[in-house]
Amino acid sequence: MPNLYFLIFALFIAGGIFLIMILRYVGLWFQTVVSGTTVSLVNIIGMSLRKIPARLIINGYINTYKAGIKTLTVADLETHYMAGGNVTNVIRAMIAARKANIPLDWGQATAIDLAGRDILDAVKTSVNPKVIDCPDSKHGSYITAVAKDGIQVKCRARVTVRTNIRQLVGGATEETIVARVGEAIVNAIGASSTHTDVLEAPNRISKLALEKGLDTGTAFEILSIDIADISIGENIGAKLRADQAESDKSIAQAKAEGRRAMGAAAKEENEAELVKAEAQVPLAIAEAFKLGRLGVMDFYRMKNLQADTEMRKSLSEDEDEQ
Repeated sequence: MPNLYFLIFALFIAGGIFLIMILRYVGLWFQTVVSGTTVSLVNIIGMSLRKIPARLIINGYINTYKAGIKTLTVADLETHYMAGGNVTNVIRAMIAARKANIPLDWGQATAIDLAGRDILDAVKTSVNPKVIDCPDSKHGSYITAVAKDGIQVKCRARVTVRTNIRQLVGGATEETIVARVGEAIVNAIGASSTHTDVLEAPNRISKLALEKGLDTGTAFEILSIDIADISIGENIGAKLRADQAESDKSIAQAKAEGRRAMGAAAKEENEAELVKAEAQVPLAIAEAFKLGRLGVMDFYRMKNLQADTEMRKSLSEDEDEQ
């Protein structure tokens, strides 16, 4: 008898749990019925058995159906969820794109989502273009370039872009836009004859930059490039010329020092040769005495002549000093 009571109690508990589960699934099923989508109860139970949040899938399916997107099926939503996608985000993006008349199908939207891009933010940017500062905080506060007259020009630009959904997968990001715009601005300033040309017509920079097709291969379409700030920097040309002059001066001084050193070396060499030659004179005189070619009186006359020459040289130097 106790076993019978236990069996009845167990059946009662199991029946209660089953009833709660049925009521839960029936509630979702009834929600689909009143919304006009009608998903079978078996399909809803099967989602739970496959560990798929049935309420998330059902609510998403109803939202797309009510928004007029009637080509989707519950299986499409389940497949994207099991692939690791953000079903809610994709559904919101598709509804927003439909309201804004932006062509976006389910396959494209799921591919963008699975690629790691925020598809909802991309659609919002397509509707409401955003502004990118150039340069951004990572690349400094100004874009600097030098005009042909050597004057440095500093400027900041604001780039208005909107998402190009067709190139969102595989397209370059904002950093590429910033780099390309910065390069185009540098080229435009460098092509200007003087810095005053840049100051007089900053829009010329924007025009030249836009003509280069900077958004090619990116996930954005550039709508405008506006110069937000422009100022004059250093006279780079003058600094370069001064540095060049200093370099030329150093080279000339080095060459002059080389010539002076060579002259000093030649003088020392000549003096050495002179000393060597003078050392031969006594030997020659001794040899002349020995051979009888030079007499004593001849020797004294030569010494007197040398002494007279030295005296005249000394007097001439004293007169020059006075």
